[in-house]
Amino acid sequence: MAEHIPDKPAPEPEADTRDRDETGRARNSRPRDRLGRPLPFGSPGVPRIPDDLLLSPADTLDYAQRLLDDGLAFNAHEVLEAAWKNGPFAERMLWQGLAQYAVGLTHIQRGNPKGARTLLERATHRLAACEPVPYDIDAPGLIAHATAVLAALDAEKPLADGDLRVRLRVR
Repeated sequence: MAEHIPDKPAPEPEADTRDRDETGRARNSRPRDRLGRPLPFGSPGVPRIPDDLLLSPADTLDYAQRLLDDGLAFNAHEVLEAAWKNGPFAERMLWQGLAQYAVGLTHIQRGNPKGARTLLERATHRLAACEPVPYDIDAPGLIAHATAVLAALDAEKPLADGDLRVRLRVR
């Protein structure tokens, strides 16, 4: 006859030590490098973009453009993401496409061509679906730029920082 072994008590759940905001949502307050990667606590990092950033569309585009010009595509993504999440529902696809575009550039900066391809393809589909495109956003120029970047990725051609510079608005 088999010996009965009592069930082993369930282990105690580990305490959730993640940073949380005032609503209890997980947040990572660790500093980040210029490509958005977390750094050890206490390290100097680039200034963070507040999650609740609320700017006009023109100010959002100007701020994101300055960040892109400085090679800070991850931070530009955060600015554009705030517009996507806080803006009017009717413009959601547009801002989401712009944020995904910036994340695609971030993936290239981080050496992740597969992630770049996925995000740039999503971005171009969203931008192509937005008609008319408001705020002088250069959707055709962005799509053409993404197409060229995707072709370079397909050819495994190295991309320089200058190849990632893009204009969000028609000049």
